[in-house]
Amino acid sequence: MAVLIPFEGDLEPGGDYEGVRFAEVTFDEAAAGGCHFLDCEFSGVSFGGGRLRKCRFTGVALREVRFVATDLAESGWQDTTLAGCALAGVQAFSAALRRVVFTSGKLDSVNFRGAVLTDATFEDCVLRDADFGGATLLRVSFPGCTLEGADFTKVTCTEVDLRGARLGITAGYESLRGVTIDSGQLVALAPYLARHLGITVAD
Repeated sequence: MAVLIPFEGDLEPGGDYEGVRFAEVTFDEAAAGGCHFLDCEFSGVSFGGGRLRKCRFTGVALREVRFVATDLAESGWQDTTLAGCALAGVQAFSAALRRVVFTSGKLDSVNFRGAVLTDATFEDCVLRDADFGGATLLRVSFPGCTLEGADFTKVTCTEVDLRGARLGITAGYESLRGVTIDSGQLVALAPYLARHLGITVAD
């Protein structure tokens, strides 16, 4: 494995960073849109606010990284892992995620509207008030996750696997076509699905 180069200095808009290690550094209000991070590693890094719009992350490992109110709209993520990361109030609308794994993380009020997620996995994560409105999900799974207040309005789901997740979906039940759930989840969702379809259940 190639030795990573320790990062020094400031992030620059449109910068190309290859084989760089970012460790225990804080970026507040970074103006670094359009950057490309290739085969990089982020460890213990914190982003407070800032603009990373249209950045690309390729072959990147992120561990214990915090994104708070960061603009990641229209960003591209491929073959990337986010382990133990926290995202709060993040704008990730129109982002493209391919072969991306989120594990043991927390996503609070993340805006994925219009994003395209392909072969993505959320594993043992907590997703609170995640907005997937209008997103395209292809071969996406959520094993061991807790979804609270998730919005699936106008989502296109293909081979989406929700088995093993605790489901708290507040909108978009009509978009669950193409989703796989287990029998326990079906029982939990039944009252909401019935209400959405206008079915009255009375004993």
